[in-house]
Amino acid sequence: MTHGPTQSSYGVPPQWTPEPVQAPAQGQAQEPAPAPAPAAPKKPGRDRYLDLLRSIALVRVVVYHLFGWAWLTVLFPSMGVMFALAGSLMARSLNRPAWGVIRGRVRRLLPPLWVFSAVVLTLMFAGGWDLSKDPDHSGFWGLVEMVNYVIPFGAPPFPWSIGSQSGLLENTWAVQAAGVLWYLRAYLWFVIASPLLLWAFRRAPWPTLLAPLGLTAIVGTGLVTIPGETGNAVSDFAVYGGCWVLGFAHHEGVLAKVPRYVAVSCSTLLMAFGLWWASGHLGPDGWDLNDIPLAQATWSFGFVVILLIYSPSWQELPGRLAKWDKLVTLSNNRAVTIYLWHNMLIMATVPILDRLYDLPFMESERATSALDSTYMIWMFFLVWPLIGLVILGVGWIEDLAAKRKPRLWPNGTKKRARSGHRA
Repeated sequence: MTHGPTQSSYGVPPQWTPEPVQAPAQGQAQEPAPAPAPAAPKKPGRDRYLDLLRSIALVRVVVYHLFGWAWLTVLFPSMGVMFALAGSLMARSLNRPAWGVIRGRVRRLLPPLWVFSAVVLTLMFAGGWDLSKDPDHSGFWGLVEMVNYVIPFGAPPFPWSIGSQSGLLENTWAVQAAGVLWYLRAYLWFVIASPLLLWAFRRAPWPTLLAPLGLTAIVGTGLVTIPGETGNAVSDFAVYGGCWVLGFAHHEGVLAKVPRYVAVSCSTLLMAFGLWWASGHLGPDGWDLNDIPLAQATWSFGFVVILLIYSPSWQELPGRLAKWDKLVTLSNNRAVTIYLWHNMLIMATVPILDRLYDLPFMESERATSALDSTYMIWMFFLVWPLIGLVILGVGWIEDLAAKRKPRLWPNGTKKRARSGHRA
């Protein structure tokens, strides 16, 4: 048993020396040298650069929902990046029959959602929420909206206040827990629309690519107002539709045909417009682009173009990034689980950390003050082990949804160990 490929594995015998070449006889035509063998095709596999971007996006989402720093939406527009990566994968998959691709994507999404919904609804009903008495969701349409906990075509109902401020969780926990489901709704509609969008993109790439920005300028600025959750769904589709189609452009090679200086220059101008627009339309949280649709759309679009135009298409993470390989693999294999549960787990850190105040050495005012001033930092360090526990507990459902053998901790270790040995 040897570790790794030996010299002879590549078809070159050890101690090989070139044989002497005889000169052609006088008057004999010299045969042309054989053409070099074509290079071996690149092995199909995941693009580790895109995997790294998805991992960074997930971490940024967790940090944003924990600390609430508005500037993070400018530093790294995670949702735009995640939709672009999903669009690229969807374009690759649509080389197969569209109905089978859509069915497979939906099948991968729903079982993790069902487990999450079962837990959240159980906690809501146990906390005293009565759908029939909810003024916003009572009656027949309230029951219809409950279907969104099973198939996220729209926004699911939830109480804006449940329990009390002095309870185990703050009274807005349901809003924070169920609020993340907007992403699944948008993702589902993008998946369903992708065959038509890709058809349009292949026939008119630039109009299809830029159309969502134009739609955002109409529905995201108040020029045209669509009330209720329908308006929110249309706005989300418009804001992130450009990023989704950018994923198509990346996969189809359209971006690669644009000179980099042109792509970067146009993207920079578009991003500058986004910041200018945001400066005049700041929301309640200041520079939080989530509250400013047109700024979010233009900034995310330009940011994603620059990320994809410089895409190195790594088969493996290079250099110092290699030490993060296992975590990148794990987060990509459990992206849905991490996204669904992270807000619940952030809130779960509070009752755990509150127990520290009951410890004997915490009776002094100095110790209490120290914990108060570092509370958010402790929440940050505690949420990651909790995410790890949820990955162990329910993450394997993603494997069942993908028709794979369940894995508790899929960080790629066993796969690399097998590929690193030769019989």
